[in-house]
Amino acid sequence: MTAPAIPASRPPGGLRHRILKATPYLLLIPGLLWLLIFFVIPTIQMFTYSVSKGSITTGGFKLAWTADNYATAIARYGRQFGNSILFGGLATIFTLLIGFPVAYTIAFRGGRFKNLLLFIVIAPFFTSFLIRTISWQILLGDEGPLLGPLKHVLHVLPNEFSIIGTGISQVAGLTYNFLPFMILPLYVALEKIDMRLIEAGHDLYASNWHAFRKITLPLALPGVFAGTLLTFIPAMGDYVNAELLGNTQTQMIGNVIQQRLIIQGDYPVGSALSFILMTAILVAVAIYARVLGTEQLTG
Repeated sequence: MTAPAIPASRPPGGLRHRILKATPYLLLIPGLLWLLIFFVIPTIQMFTYSVSKGSITTGGFKLAWTADNYATAIARYGRQFGNSILFGGLATIFTLLIGFPVAYTIAFRGGRFKNLLLFIVIAPFFTSFLIRTISWQILLGDEGPLLGPLKHVLHVLPNEFSIIGTGISQVAGLTYNFLPFMILPLYVALEKIDMRLIEAGHDLYASNWHAFRKITLPLALPGVFAGTLLTFIPAMGDYVNAELLGNTQTQMIGNVIQQRLIIQGDYPVGSALSFILMTAILVAVAIYARVLGTEQLTG
């Protein structure tokens, strides 16, 4: 009696197999089209403007492949670039110093109140960015709830003392507006830490500080990296806080770009400023990633 023949497995192939193999790439098409239409093409157009000459009032812009716009941008607006780096960097540092303890408390001490605490963190997003910034005008105003009592009740500040229109109010606004962007990535990184690792450190006679420095902080570095990027990059290009809380001397490069493109219609210099800002951010991020070691963070 012969054994029944075992049917040979069907070799991979056919239309169904090709569709299954191509599915991941097909799913990428909508996102790639979105990036192409709303990022790549506008970026190319912006670059052509940055090497063009002319104006809206004199017949439009003509592609001239000139670097004069970049030279003008660097020569005239070095102070605004410096303000952007300074204020954006300070806001990032302050959000990290404030956000890390908040994220640590929610992750390790939040208990059944974690969801409520996270909701409180993201609650400001339910309000317009503009309204949140205007509220800081009221809070830090000369007669506002902060300075008013200090001037007229406690008499610890002179009547002419003012915060609005200074770099202090500008950094305060940036810190407040971008604080959730720091807390959320930190919370995600801290929440993933296995508490048994910290307990093992204590079993090996590590103090709370040493356990934090040797275990918690290294494992939280992916959150630190993501949070600083999510804070520093938009803070560098922000112009709302500088417009409402600062003055002409504390303007950031985002204010200049907004004025050049929207108010003056000077697309060549405005586009050159945008490309310089984008390049500076990319270089800073590359150096930061190199120093922090993103290969170890994402491995």
